[in-house]
Amino acid sequence: LEDRGKDSRIGCTSDVFGGPAKGIVLYAQPDYSDSSWSNENRYRILLQYASTGSKSCHTIGLNKDAVLVSEGQWSHISVFVTRVDISQIEDEEGDERVSLYVGGDLAGRDYVEGRVRGGGDTSQTLVGRTRDVTYSKQKNSEYRGLGGRVGMLSFWELGGPESLVPITERMQIKSVEDEDHVTRAISRVAFDLRAIRELSLLGLIVKEPDLLYTFDGQADDKVEDGQLHDLYDQPTNLDIKEVIKGKDGTIRIADMNGAPLHNHEYVPLGGYRYPEYRDGNYQPPEWTEKELEEIDQLALARSVVVKKAMEHAWSGYETWCWGKDELQPLSNKCNDNYGGMGTTLIDSLSTLWLFGMKEEFDKARDWVKDGLNFYNVEGGVSVFETTIRILGGLLSAYDLSGDRVFKWAADDLGQRLMKAFKTKSIIPYGQVELDNEGKAYNTAWHSNAAVLSEVGTLQVEFRYLAKITGRMEYATEAMRALDELLKLDTQDGLYPTLIQNIQVKPSFANDEISIGAMGDSFYEYLLKIWLQGGKEETKYRRAYDKAMKGIMDKLIHISRPNYLTYVAELKYGKIIHKMDHLACFLGGNLALGAYTHPEGIQSSEAQRQLKTGKQLAYTCYQMYSRNDSGLSPEYVDFRNGKTDFEKGRDAPYYLLRPEVSETMFILYHLTKDPVYREWGWEIFQAIEEQTKTDSAYAAIKDVDTMEKEDRMESFFMAETLKYLYLLQNDNHTIDLLNTHVFNTEAHPLTRLNLVID
Repeated sequence: LEDRGKDSRIGCTSDVFGGPAKGIVLYAQPDYSDSSWSNENRYRILLQYASTGSKSCHTIGLNKDAVLVSEGQWSHISVFVTRVDISQIEDEEGDERVSLYVGGDLAGRDYVEGRVRGGGDTSQTLVGRTRDVTYSKQKNSEYRGLGGRVGMLSFWELGGPESLVPITERMQIKSVEDEDHVTRAISRVAFDLRAIRELSLLGLIVKEPDLLYTFDGQADDKVEDGQLHDLYDQPTNLDIKEVIKGKDGTIRIADMNGAPLHNHEYVPLGGYRYPEYRDGNYQPPEWTEKELEEIDQLALARSVVVKKAMEHAWSGYETWCWGKDELQPLSNKCNDNYGGMGTTLIDSLSTLWLFGMKEEFDKARDWVKDGLNFYNVEGGVSVFETTIRILGGLLSAYDLSGDRVFKWAADDLGQRLMKAFKTKSIIPYGQVELDNEGKAYNTAWHSNAAVLSEVGTLQVEFRYLAKITGRMEYATEAMRALDELLKLDTQDGLYPTLIQNIQVKPSFANDEISIGAMGDSFYEYLLKIWLQGGKEETKYRRAYDKAMKGIMDKLIHISRPNYLTYVAELKYGKIIHKMDHLACFLGGNLALGAYTHPEGIQSSEAQRQLKTGKQLAYTCYQMYSRNDSGLSPEYVDFRNGKTDFEKGRDAPYYLLRPEVSETMFILYHLTKDPVYREWGWEIFQAIEEQTKTDSAYAAIKDVDTMEKEDRMESFFMAETLKYLYLLQNDNHTIDLLNTHVFNTEAHPLTRLNLVID
């Protein structure tokens, strides 16, 4: 302490930063006692402060059990200055508690006589670091000074007297347990600006930080652009008030008053992380009740961010293309690619309901009542797409809200779709004209055949429609088609992607097997039909298990050099080492099948399915995380080269697809392992960073160049955002094990034995 005759000059001094300093000083001190020093430079984080009631410079963080930090690794540091008696918060001389946390663990705590000496009316933050200089350490040994960087700095108001939030709606920091709770919660979102801002909305923190910005105090004296730099070496928008060159380094002083929030770009964290999850055997540690509470609070904060994305996309659609099929998010033009049925609107109904966007839901409901006319739809439409997006959307909206407007519209559509089943083979046509005199026929490019996934992905919707309307022909026709298909028995339960349907007896029309495009949801619905029917129709469960065994025996392969599990394709007897983004649904589907296995989750068959599902989930996560953009291409080729896989040469695009997010949601829903929330959050941040436009979100032409395409499919709001939201937010009634099934468009429907109409 240096007392220079004026009270305002009292404070702690530093060889590097000078002094006396008002307020709090944080610095790293080499840990001389650490026996590992020769191998890894380690430091103690120390805090110094002066108080109004003491004539000394206090230091905390010196206790031997304090957490050490390593050079070259990021650490999260929290400091609390808390009034011990919260009821005396207006008392200028009330005692305070100073607590220092490093990496979420307590590093030191002290009680202050009076108050911690503040910085006066003009708050300033001094940020610096030492040069790489050589010091003497004990007896002539040498070590390098810490090249310290500050990645993000934030100041929070925690239940203070000026809070705008009512006392009953905010968290007051009273006890040391409160401090433990808050610092662990905040440390989980270090360097995550989107989530850390949203924590403030939940009562954990009173409001958004008074100041939140990222920067870096550079070591050398040369500042080429004259600006502070953020965590990723990009210039920030924070003005530098002054630059001081000290004897051991450079100090930058940033004016904190009115400093703008710096929203840096999201930089993907990269692949090759979480290797313990690669083989599907890893069991995460047991979390304490406190840790689970903190994890849930962070996830809830993230769900708020996902909801804002939905609000942004919906607002753009509502503004520019209300009642049209799709918004084109770059030009703000509209298209009616599905015949003009308001596809985005109807496909988003269940998302609006689950997100609590009830005003938007009610407005969309009124359009369905007054503006939806299927007899005006021009030309032929896909039976498959119309069923999963439009019929499924209407049925789910009815199931969630009970509003009969949706049931009436679904019944009208169902009757118009029934003409597709009028074939010699019972296998339905792929296209149908919805007007009263319309016809049904196969799609032009496969005029003699139906697509496997389209034939096998109608039953969940038509069975539910039959249940609520009493028109049993809906269920009868859809199930006859599936049963006729299953008569074409295969040795391994795997079916070619095209089924000849113009003759009386259906037959296989090609010899290509895919769990991705043209095959995927056929296998998905074998399980979901069994679940939807209350697990009583055992032949569909047997067909599902047979198919899963066939997939695991014949199509599952392991890459080199990093041993990633993937599902290949089979064409005319030859394995094609290609995996679609669409095939990533399989990870979650296998897990759901394992958890509902008739012989129990511990049976050998269930355990094999679960392990394979987890392995595929990890690979699908790598399809995102290994790209610089953080997004996955439409498919990847496994070439057993240096990088396991490469993006598909003729399909480098990202269409805002949902399958990986779907698998993350299902695996978290079943296992409660928070790693799937982390992976899903990384995917969401990449979507938010790379695809957002002024009006919505756009597909990407190439995941390397990141050029946007003027296209946003309805499944982005129907599926992708819904799964990412439900992944982070457990406050819903969806229960995949007991009460609900999702159709393949992520529309939840109550199981038939539980439906009361």
